[in-house]
Amino acid sequence: MFEEGQLYSPVTVGDDGQVEVHLGDNHPGFADQDYRARRSEIAAAALGWKPGQPVPRIEYTETENDIWRTVCREIAPLHAKYACRNYLAAVEALNLPQDRVPQLDEVSAGLKPLTGFEYVPAAGIVPLEEFYGSLADGQFHSTQYLRHHAVPLYTPEPDIIHEVIGHGNLLADPQVAEVKRLAGAAARRVETREALQVVADVFWFTIEFGVLYEDSELKAYGAGLLSSYGEIEEMREVEVRPLDFAQMATVDYDITHYQPVLFAAESFSHMVDEVGNFFATCDDDTPQRLGAV
Repeated sequence: MFEEGQLYSPVTVGDDGQVEVHLGDNHPGFADQDYRARRSEIAAAALGWKPGQPVPRIEYTETENDIWRTVCREIAPLHAKYACRNYLAAVEALNLPQDRVPQLDEVSAGLKPLTGFEYVPAAGIVPLEEFYGSLADGQFHSTQYLRHHAVPLYTPEPDIIHEVIGHGNLLADPQVAEVKRLAGAAARRVETREALQVVADVFWFTIEFGVLYEDSELKAYGAGLLSSYGEIEEMREVEVRPLDFAQMATVDYDITHYQPVLFAAESFSHMVDEVGNFFATCDDDTPQRLGAV
């Protein structure tokens, strides 16, 4: 199901060079021709970028900035209640604007002195090998578009709010940044598709949707939870299991819906040690050891 989700809103380039983002018929912006054109315009900017060039800057509209402001305003009290302490400290350290959408080069400028990471543009979903492998080099592929204005607190796919409020702030924490680098190195090291999928699966249940305990309270550290107004509150109502990489590698999941099962670390340091060690030791034999093949 993970691979099916990667096909959401594919980006194509026609024979005439026209870039088009294809939205599913259940997407909030499917019937909005202006939104579809805007998505394609932003995707074209990313597709035209080459490594070594300045990251394209997007002139965000007032509507787009208002979406960003709305999410920042509404999700802040949920972060205060449900986010882990390291995430809250990272948000303060990165200090991104809350009144407008930040440019990717602004995010990079904030991250580089903290953890060395930088952001590069993505037109849409990036192939697993490229997305995860680039983490080893301290690069994070990020979309630049925003969700549809009709539902500012919901998106069926990763937009810049997910990429920055979720991942960007997390990457300001040196320990999380190192875990992500280890995930990238694992993706580069393995040679089989099965092993790469295990890297992606564990990344999904940890860096994307991981939870942990602080003072006996369940807290979020996963970017998918921390950037989702609805799902971060729902996490206390779902089934929470201890860290178990074999289960992560074998359970079915759908990236377009709330996750019914989450895996909790005993603490932040426990997460860093266990998840980091998993990525550091993952190889082509890992799927067989975990029963994933």
